[in-house]
Amino acid sequence: MNIEKQRLTEDKNKEKHWKKWGPYLTERQWGTVREDYSRDGSAWDNVSHDDAKSKAYRWGEEGIAGISDDKQKLCLSWAFWNGKDYQIKERLFGLAGNQGNHGEDVKEIYYYLDSTPTHSYMKMLYKYPQQAFPYEKLLKENRSRTKKDREFELIDTGIFDNDEYFDIFIEYAKQDFEDIVAKATIHNRSDQEAEICVMPTIWFRKTWFTGDEPFKPKLSLKKPSKIKAYTPKSGNYYFDFDGDPEIKFCDNETNRERLYNIPNDKRFLKDAINDYVVLGEEKHLNPENFGTKAAAIYKLKIPARGEATVKLRMTNQLVEDAAQECEEILKARKSDADDFYNEIQQMVQEEDLKNIQRQAFAGMMWSKQFYYYNVERWLDGDQGRYIPPVERKTGRNHHWRHLQNYDIISMPDKWEYPWYAAWDLAFHCIPIARIDPDFAKDQLILLLNEWYMHPNGQIPAYEWNFSDVNPPVHAYAVERVYQIDKKMNGGKGDYEFLERALHKLMLNFTWWVNRKDNEGKNLFEGGFLGLDNISLIDRSHAALYKGKLEQADATSWMAMFSLNLLRISLDLCEFNKVYQHTATKFLEHFLYIAGAMNNISGENISLWDDEDNFFYDIFHVQGQDPKVMKVRSIVGIIPFFAVEPIREEMFENLPEFKRRMEFFMKEKPKLASLVTSWEQPGHDKRRLFALLRGHRMKSILQKMLDSNEFLSEYGIRSLSKFHEKHPYSMKINGNISTISYVPGESDTLMFGGNSNWRGPIWFPINHLIIESLKRYDFYYGGEFSIEYPTGSGNYLTMDLIAKELSYRLMKIFMKDENGNRPFNGDNKKMQEDPHFKDYILFYEYFHGDNGRGLGASHQTGWTGLVAEMIYKYSKDEKSIADHASPLFRI
Repeated sequence: MNIEKQRLTEDKNKEKHWKKWGPYLTERQWGTVREDYSRDGSAWDNVSHDDAKSKAYRWGEEGIAGISDDKQKLCLSWAFWNGKDYQIKERLFGLAGNQGNHGEDVKEIYYYLDSTPTHSYMKMLYKYPQQAFPYEKLLKENRSRTKKDREFELIDTGIFDNDEYFDIFIEYAKQDFEDIVAKATIHNRSDQEAEICVMPTIWFRKTWFTGDEPFKPKLSLKKPSKIKAYTPKSGNYYFDFDGDPEIKFCDNETNRERLYNIPNDKRFLKDAINDYVVLGEEKHLNPENFGTKAAAIYKLKIPARGEATVKLRMTNQLVEDAAQECEEILKARKSDADDFYNEIQQMVQEEDLKNIQRQAFAGMMWSKQFYYYNVERWLDGDQGRYIPPVERKTGRNHHWRHLQNYDIISMPDKWEYPWYAAWDLAFHCIPIARIDPDFAKDQLILLLNEWYMHPNGQIPAYEWNFSDVNPPVHAYAVERVYQIDKKMNGGKGDYEFLERALHKLMLNFTWWVNRKDNEGKNLFEGGFLGLDNISLIDRSHAALYKGKLEQADATSWMAMFSLNLLRISLDLCEFNKVYQHTATKFLEHFLYIAGAMNNISGENISLWDDEDNFFYDIFHVQGQDPKVMKVRSIVGIIPFFAVEPIREEMFENLPEFKRRMEFFMKEKPKLASLVTSWEQPGHDKRRLFALLRGHRMKSILQKMLDSNEFLSEYGIRSLSKFHEKHPYSMKINGNISTISYVPGESDTLMFGGNSNWRGPIWFPINHLIIESLKRYDFYYGGEFSIEYPTGSGNYLTMDLIAKELSYRLMKIFMKDENGNRPFNGDNKKMQEDPHFKDYILFYEYFHGDNGRGLGASHQTGWTGLVAEMIYKYSKDEKSIADHASPLFRI
């Protein structure tokens, strides 16, 4: 057992709380719902980036490369000043949702490079221009662009063209769980000497005005280069700074005069250090050298192409000359991290893939965040403080008064999505389980706790609207994480985790049945679902069109949900056979859903279209014939996900389940015939339950693998390229709606949730396609193949198709024959410059034709699934060289 694994064991056994300190600060607290106390609920406008330096937050804290304790009482992050900006750089800048031509977007360049699961070693890179940061240029140019134009990014301003910037590498290393070294290495990339202020900043989250803290904490100057931090509950911490910085103190208090034009009720204010460094003003600094916020100010002159370092050490005991050992501790922890990942990556042969995978794991570890949100207190206001506007009582999230979140949670993207999202988190946990299965299991259970899950059984979707509906993939993630953990533990499964999850997942299943199938027809509505499934109508508000939408994707997700719960129930039968009755329930649900998809309300109307051999949504308007909405989108591929191969041995000791299943198959032969027959055992005595049988499965695969439809050089698109030359239109309520193929962000304002995209490549959807292909192959054992292209005589097994799709998705990040990485697009600087080209950004989604990264640029959460793809690909293939010739010709 390597040293990092020992730390994980010690943390799990509560011997040492190695995870107490970590990268738990958000990268953007401004513009979040939590900090919004406006009448109209316009969170982006209520607190702006410019306001943030002067406003003390209520619910959380932000910072660049920041760390905190797991209750976020005490925080440390880094601030910088190039001598030209109008303010210090202590938080990441970006556009609000209404400022960008394709929505909100961070306008900075930074990379997560490394992190162990206990955060015993962490490293990231922040690129800071030496010229004035182009705030106004970014705002003005993006505001002037239309939906048909690309986003205007920081690198597009030309500010990096002459290498007039600093590469700032920030590292953390733990000598003990509360003995932490922090180091910034600042590289001057220009050919001229450059000055920079580097300011490691320490502060307390403001808890003293809410009653959460009975006594105010305190930072004070202990020695010329040492700060003492004291809280009544946690005791003392000491921060030793290397060298001889200038240390200044203020308080984490709002500058009311600057923000609201009303007199300040406090003397020492949050923005005092900014005003001192930039303007030379000292009036809001505390001359007695204590407060609740402090910074050590290093004024550096770095020679051309040279570097400088800033180091500090935090301890919970007074240690003389603590900063002297920083380099030794950093070196030791870096070695531990290498040992840990060398074991994880022992099957990965290519250095490029190792680099991609390790940065993916790093991004997922850095994207942990302390998340605090008490909805009842947010709605009613804190006792003794101003009362929120009355509109809040009936506004956003008012149905979620029970929700009390106070945890470390895996975030999709700590700038663009600094709040958890239920279906994102489910996917995060799969690759995380490879390095920290206990954290993955805890995350999945977290959202099922009663202080998260609604009493009616709904899992909260995301902060902007907890009542929104995401695909029900939580059961899938629970089952996958359970299996990964079981294999890592030599075949010993965590039955307590599985059982606890099942009980809550059944509540969630019941909510779907009662709320999204209120007519009891086993056909489901989910609306937008957070998917790239934009339709001809606003799927989340079909009633506005005086109709009802029967969704192929929502219904298929429920079929998949049923099979996931079936499999979990059968796994639990290994130690408690009472769960065979639960397994029976979900088998019958699955069969009824399959039947409903083929005969809606007994009207002989099917979601399957025999003319196109594809699944489509059906729109019902009262008094009119149902309308088949023939949009060839990911909606029609999602039925492929409802597949579960199960070994016969699982049924051998379950007589009641087997008897009921055989009876049901006999009494309901039409339903039984819709799925793979029970009487046909497959490879390794497996039985297959799936929505798709031979003809339909082949038909969907043929469309999915057609480069003129869904198949891209970089994965499966979410909208068929068929619609590029053949837009689809329909007249609904007197208005014409049209869908056409766009390979990246949408070029039009369109209804139905987030309309920034139309036909890109998404990692979670592609991951499920690959997983489904492998599950089919488990059943067929390589004996089922599909001719591709049709008439070519070239036959491909499900396993080969899965490997090819994995390869194409991995290729988004890999160097091509010219040394370029597709996700960087046509940006020459990022493709060729040695200080850019090997750093990876894990975008939210990718261009459907060329693989360029789009959307949120640090959504390692679900795009981090590439780490799992690399793991599985390397397990099956010796090297990329074995995959030299593509299986499909485009």
